Amino acid sequence: MELLLLLLLLLLLACSLIFPLAAPAREITNACTSQANVFQHVNGTGMHLPLHHPQSPCSPAPLPSDLPFSAVIAHDEARIARLASRLAKTPSRHPTSLRSSVPLAPGTSVGVGNYVTQLGLGTPATTYAMVVDTGSSLTWLQCSPCVVSCHRQAGPLYNPRASSTYAAVPCSAPQCGELQAATLNPSSCSASGVCIYQATYGDSSFSLGYLSRDTVSFGSGRFPGFYYGCGQDNEGLFGRSAGLIGLARNKLSLLYQLAPSLGDSFSYCLPTTASTGYLSIGSYNPAEYSYTPMVSSSLDASLYFVSLASMSVAGSPLAVSPSEYGSQPTIIDSGTVITRLPMAVYTALSKALGAAMGGAPRAPAYSILDTCFKGQVSTLRVPAVDMAFAGGATLKLAPGNVLIDVDESTTCLAFAATDSTAIIGNTQQQTFGVVYDVAQSRIGFAAGGCS
Repeated sequence: MELLLLLLLLLLLACSLIFPLAAPAREITNACTSQANVFQHVNGTGMHLPLHHPQSPCSPAPLPSDLPFSAVIAHDEARIARLASRLAKTPSRHPTSLRSSVPLAPGTSVGVGNYVTQLGLGTPATTYAMVVDTGSSLTWLQCSPCVVSCHRQAGPLYNPRASSTYAAVPCSAPQCGELQAATLNPSSCSASGVCIYQATYGDSSFSLGYLSRDTVSFGSGRFPGFYYGCGQDNEGLFGRSAGLIGLARNKLSLLYQLAPSLGDSFSYCLPTTASTGYLSIGSYNPAEYSYTPMVSSSLDASLYFVSLASMSVAGSPLAVSPSEYGSQPTIIDSGTVITRLPMAVYTALSKALGAAMGGAPRAPAYSILDTCFKGQVSTLRVPAVDMAFAGGATLKLAPGNVLIDVDESTTCLAFAATDSTAIIGNTQQQTFGVVYDVAQSRIGFAAGGCS
């Protein structure tokens, strides 16, 4: 039987290389015990999980401090290609009132450029370092016995045999049919009638395994009957994370599965190395945020689209036609590091910032980042940059949201140009509270969201 299973998975893997690649992925990390205790509580009507920056000392398995920024750029470029490929296809959506939260941390601790958290699974529950991804739907993690291949991860593999509440999902279950929308790949069926998923990504990373059901632990809450992927072949740019948490608008995402218990919204604060962030699902204080509407798009119903209305540098609007801001569809994404702007908007931003930097010495371009300066963010006088969205919500960016240090002697504008999809990346979101209120179709921003 095991031999038949191995052959089947290898055959499916070979087939998956023929299908067009699509979907996104991101990363996650552990919190210091004291910080975790602060965040792992029910706050009025919800639950909270801490989030950490990838290079935070509170991360579970800290990344080498000399991790080259070129690796982050390479991952970012692969993600952009993945998101662009998704927009050539179309998935779906679905959605009352608690809140559950966990710490959120930068994923450099497990070798990824995005943010990670600890998610519990099984009975008894074991926690796993998982990448947080607003651009993916299916949550999956590496499972023993890993019939084909598992990458090295921080902590033990999930063992379904050790959980009294684990169940494989049969091919006849409706959730098996929903995999096409969740992963943009068709499901398959094992010889024993178990549903097989394949999640493929634009950077050639993939996860292949069994669709499964078990009790998930999120913050202080336990939620039975959670559908996820039990990966038997997981290869690519996942670092040492156990897998990824999907938060997109799809029936199989963590958000939609927990919405009946917690509500149809989630929020986070992406921390710096000196702060602690969180990921929350459920109710929030609406008075803390200013809002922009979620924009509907036929390109992909599961991603979160917004409308960027204007930008300014040092209080002066960019010298660009207002129509240029909407010349490309714009996604807000937790897993993209560098924000992509329409070409005319980026060109105007680069010129205005260079003029406002007070003669700071320029440095050569770094990969896709072509507006660079000698020195570090902390040593330069960086002008105020504002990003205003439809509806009046505005991100008033601090220096660390505007420039990003790429090595010990160079810092660059953390924006790049695109001729396809514009993306509001995580560098600009860092330290802000961001709420995705799916029920009211709006996204909110609040300054000083991290602790």
